[in-house]
Formats: sequence, structure tokens, C-alpha cells
Amino acid sequence: MNKEEKDQEPLNLKKEIWEWIKVILIAVLITVCLKTFVIVNAEVPTSSMVSLIDPGDRLVGFRLSYLFSDPERGDVVIFKYPVNPREKFIKRVIGLPGETVEIRDGEIFIDGSDTPLVEDYLPEQWVVANDGIVYEVPEDSYLVLGDNRNHSLDARFWPEEALRKGVAATPEEAAAYSFVNRKQILGKAIFKYYPHIARLS
Repeated sequence: MNKEEKDQEPLNLKKEIWEWIKVILIAVLITVCLKTFVIVNAEVPTSSMVSLIDPGDRLVGFRLSYLFSDPERGDVVIFKYPVNPREKFIKRVIGLPGETVEIRDGEIFIDGSDTPLVEDYLPEQWVVANDGIVYEVPEDSYLVLGDNRNHSLDARFWPEEALRKGVAATPEEAAAYSFVNRKQILGKAIFKYYPHIARLS
């Protein structure tokens, strides 16, 4: 190896290191952009969405799902828990803005319909908090429930939680916590990636 080649060695090493640094920085930037603007990750700690989602499953939601359209009834969404926005919840959209939703004897009726909502995703007979509940869904808000209704902390119980945690002072104030505001919805749950991959829609 001549002197010129020896002098080039440090330069080549620095260049290679710099190339690797650029690759890593670009990868980090892409990851941050994806997590901020495109996808949302969530882990499910409870059985509230069994049998679609099991405890410990990890999900990917698509933030852009509702960029040009609104959530639809039946969508499984990831959102900020109204009582504590630092927590992410996953539930199914049941009531849409402006609708009247009645829970009667384990069935759901929309806007006074005589025909109950078809809910073939429920894993068992719904017997807990399943009767005599009526919701008037505010504009720009949604009523969401877990699929596993007998074991789900959802809209039926959030007002009590709001009172218990002191974020609402009266039952009238607490009633507003039954609903998820459009701005609180982070994205539509698309698929599970752990412990196995499966589409959710």
C-alpha cells in the first residue's frame, strides 16, 4: 500500500460512517413522521373487545382513515379516553352524531327503530347494564361500546368514572363523558401485529 492509499483510508472511513449516520437519521425521521401523522399503535390490556381482540394484542390504527370521511357505525377505533385523555382505548362505534341510541333488554335501537341493531360480533349474551339506557349523541361525537359488553369499561360507565375521579362535579356534567368527541379519535384499528397478524376490518 503506497502513501497516497494510506492517506485515503481515514477519509474513506469517515465517509462511510457519515453515510451510515445519514441512513439512521432518515430512518428515525420516517418513523417519527409515520407515528405522528399516519399510524397509531395501541396495546389492549383488557378483555373488552374479545373475541375480535384479546388481552395483550397490539394493534395498528390508521390516522388518515378519517381524513376525508367520518367514522361509521361498526368501525373499531382507537381514541383518547374521555375521562383521562392520556390513555388510549379501543372500542366499536355504535351511535353516530345526532342519533338517539336506546339500550333495551340487551339490544340496541337507533332513532326509535323497531328493529334492533344486528351485532353478530358479541361473544356472549349481553346481561350487564343492558336495559333502560338512552343516549342522545351530541353533534361531532360518537357513542362507543366494547364487544364484550359484560366485561367492558365503556360509555355506560364513564360518567361514574368521571365523578369518581373528580373530573366532573355533578351527574349532569358527568353525562358528557359518555361520548367520544371527533377530535379524540386517533384512527381506525386496521390490524393486529402481535402476537399474530390479523386484519380487523
